[in-house]
Amino acid sequence: MIDDQVLNHARRPTVTRPLLGLTVLAVEDSLFVCDALRLMCLHSGARLRRADCLKSARRHLKVYRPSVVIVDIGLPDGSGTDLIAELGAAIPRVAVILGTSGDDFAEDVAFAAGADGFLAKPIGNLGVFQNAILQHLPRDLQPSGLRPVLSEPIHPDPVTFREDMAHMAEILRGDVDERMIDYVTLFLRGVARAAEDEMLEGAALDLASARSEGAPILGPVSRLAGIVQARLQDAVAV
Repeated sequence: MIDDQVLNHARRPTVTRPLLGLTVLAVEDSLFVCDALRLMCLHSGARLRRADCLKSARRHLKVYRPSVVIVDIGLPDGSGTDLIAELGAAIPRVAVILGTSGDDFAEDVAFAAGADGFLAKPIGNLGVFQNAILQHLPRDLQPSGLRPVLSEPIHPDPVTFREDMAHMAEILRGDVDERMIDYVTLFLRGVARAAEDEMLEGAALDLASARSEGAPILGPVSRLAGIVQARLQDAVAV
């Protein structure tokens, strides 16, 4: 196994680039959210690797051992909590394991699975991102000296939002079973929060509520699909 932390050890962190020398693996299926993480890693000095599902993450981890793993709770092939539990029990252990989600109730689930910390979506603040990692790092991997307090917002590439909408539009055009509804609603809530799209988030929440209450879902699915298609057309026009 290639240890990214050892490979990068000569690159010591600084107060302006406090994550220099670290490799972050983002297990995240949204390109829009992942682009925000890429920009935050870039500004912080870290290297970002990405896996878009559990299968891809496990394949990656057989070859590389990153310093930090950020795991989305809702993934297309299962729950990120399963991977968090595996990482927490592994020897040697990854230095920092963080859960992330747009679901208000996911934080407790992530901690119960063994996560060191949690990043609530939208992950759009550089200082919050850095602190979530630094507070769990071993002392020898932390920068010395006082760091500036950062509140710099991060703006992902809108092209990645369009790609997320195209992915969701394709799914919603097919036969959507209950498992897929759970996945779609969680995915879109996270992306909608990151994009500050209240209408999209509201439609995803309405579908999730109908699903949990056993109410008819055809109407909420159609409304959500229409909004996704409208966002896709807006992005194409831009």
